[in-house]
Amino acid sequence: MTGMAEPPEHRHHAIDHVELTVTDLAEAKRFYADAFGWEFNDYGAQYAGIRDGSGPEVGGLALGTEVRPGGPLVLLYSADLDQTLASVTSAGGRLVNGPYDFPGGRRFHFRDTSGNELGVWSEV
Repeated sequence: MTGMAEPPEHRHHAIDHVELTVTDLAEAKRFYADAFGWEFNDYGAQYAGIRDGSGPEVGGLALGTEVRPGGPLVLLYSADLDQTLASVTSAGGRLVNGPYDFPGGRRFHFRDTSGNELGVWSEV
């Protein structure tokens, strides 16, 4: 495709995706589209992927009953999810969810030693 930029490569253990919990998915999509020109990939009534118009998804809007304590969920990418899980737990992280399959790959959530929740995902 001439004139189109190549999508960025996922980088091992780099911040790759940020999820915002919203209490009204339709209203949040309207707000962010109007405010910033964001576009969305819909994945049902509970989730929409965020695109900024210049490339692949950079985050998501997740429907929840209340905003996530501590703010947005930061997701890291891993080239080897099982190895990263072992490294996280060996370093003192506490697994809180997963690993589990989702559209696009597998992921898990953990709490760091300060109690922050982060996620790690992989394409396989």
